[in-house]
This record gives sequence, C-alpha cells and structure tokens, in this order.
Amino acid sequence: MSPVGKQSPSSLPVPSGGSCLILFFCLRLGASCPQSCQCPEHAGAVAVHCSARGLQEIPKDIPANAVLLKLDANQLSHIPNGAFQYLHQLRELDLSQNLIETIGPAAFSGLAGGLRLLDLSRNRIRRIPKDALGKLSAKVRLSHNPLHCECALQEALWELKLDPESVDEIACHTAAQEEFVGKPLIQALDSGVSFCSTHRKTTDVAMLVTMFGWFAMVITYVVYYVRQNQEDARRHLEYLKSLPSAPASKDPIGPVP
Repeated sequence: MSPVGKQSPSSLPVPSGGSCLILFFCLRLGASCPQSCQCPEHAGAVAVHCSARGLQEIPKDIPANAVLLKLDANQLSHIPNGAFQYLHQLRELDLSQNLIETIGPAAFSGLAGGLRLLDLSRNRIRRIPKDALGKLSAKVRLSHNPLHCECALQEALWELKLDPESVDEIACHTAAQEEFVGKPLIQALDSGVSFCSTHRKTTDVAMLVTMFGWFAMVITYVVYYVRQNQEDARRHLEYLKSLPSAPASKDPIGPVP
C-alpha cells in the first residue's frame, strides 16, 4: 500500500496521444538552452548568456522567447543571413569583442521592430553593411572597429541610430583622405567634411578622362579618314592624267546652207 498523500508510479495519470506530444513540446521549449550557456528565466522572459565560451558560430538552439542574448568575447568572424530570424522578442544583442569582419545583408532579419540595442564594438569591421543595419531601429555601437572612412560609410551612418555613449569612440582606421586617419569620425563629419564630395570629384575626373580619351579617338579617326580620302583622290587624279588624250576630229565642217 502506498503512503497517504502519495501515488505509486503505476497510479499516476498518463496523458494520451496528442496530450503527451504537447507536454513534450512545452518541456522541450522551456528547457532549450545552448550547450555551455546559461539561460536564466524571469516572468517568461529568457536571458541567454554565452559570453567567453570560445564560440566560432552562433548557436542554433537559442530559446525563441529570449530577450537578451550575450555572445560577446567569443571567436565569431561572420554573421550569416537569418542568424536571429526566429528571435522576435529579442531586445538586446551583444556581439562585442569578437573577430567579426563580415555581416550578411539579411543577418538581422526579423529583429527590425523589437531590437533596442546592438553592440558590434571591438570587432574587425572595416565597412558598415548598409543593407544589414539600415532597417534597424536599435541603437548601434560601432566603436573600436578598424573602419575605412569613405562615402559608403558616411551614407550608411546617415541611416543608423548610433549609441550616443560610444559615438565619440568611432575613429577612422583608414580613410579616403589621409588627414583623417586616426581621428574620430564624428569630429570629422561635424567639421563639415564630406567623404562623398571627394568621391564625386574622383568620379568626375575619371569621367572627364574617359570622355577625353573617346574624343581623342574620334579626332584621330576623322584625321585618318580625311587623309586617306585625300590620298585616294590624289592617286585617282594622277591616274586620269596618265590616260592618253582623245584625238581631234578630222571631218571638215561644211558651209552652212
């Protein structure tokens, strides 16, 4: 006989068919957490802590109800397309202190509406992926990246909402204009400098050089054509001169009646 208040294993109700499947799915969803990470839950919201785990790829089994995802201090070098597309409740994404060089154009698809903070600081990003970040309403941290200051970067920054706490730490590692190398990017832009104007001037010069080349080719062809026709005309005239002249008529002209 079982003790009072307890049930033997054989007397516990066993869910049947669909109920068993639903129960398994719920337990599985609640227990989902990337290996070696920690996933504390509070009021139905999950914070996923995967900092300094030596990760080289973004984990696949991140809980769908995660609101915070910390992947900082790992060895991530690339953010592929759709890496976070099922994390619609995500509010903060920390990718700082990695080795990130490239970001897919659709890397942050699915996060445009809810994400509030995206930390990409202290990576190896040289060029801002405009397609990947342009649609985000989140504050973006880009400090301590080896950015190349050029027109494409300036145009990308116009569409971003930079984090004001770290914006002064964004510097030009290299630049289209050498005088801005090592200087804060915002300081250069605030002084009225436009990397795009330099880009347009370079483009205009290239177009002028190309047009001049085509013009020179046309002139050369016209001169050659005229000279060739003149030579042909001279040869034809000499040929005509070399022909024997027609003999004069010997028939007498009779009197006019």
